[in-house]
Amino acid sequence: MIAAALTVTACSPTPAPSAVQPAATPSPSASPQATATVDPAVAAAASAVESTLKALVVSNPKPDRETLRAALVSAGIPSANVEVSVSRTPTGLDVDAMEAAALAGESCVMGQIRDGGVVVTVLPVLATGKCFVGDAR
Repeated sequence: MIAAALTVTACSPTPAPSAVQPAATPSPSASPQATATVDPAVAAAASAVESTLKALVVSNPKPDRETLRAALVSAGIPSANVEVSVSRTPTGLDVDAMEAAALAGESCVMGQIRDGGVVVTVLPVLATGKCFVGDAR
């Protein structure tokens, strides 16, 4: 008898979902919201990278590696903290996008130039202490 009841229960259809209920809104005192603090050095580096790259693409939407490096160093970023991707492929073609990084403390300010546009983001430093994987100095 018990086996029959278990079999019937296991084979019975799942009940239909009930009517959609509105999502519960958390009360303001339910949990404190964390606010991220930005390291002033990282914010300054991000601002410098973004303004430098935007100024650079106005005159040259596809700068080469050394031009990009020189622009970032001229903006006050120490040369030892600058990493720049290659500007040409091994077959001699222009790359689709240039990447540059400025090491700022425990963060990497990463900038990308693609089709004359600039995108900047902040990422953590890699375990190697660099921003790029491989040799990009």
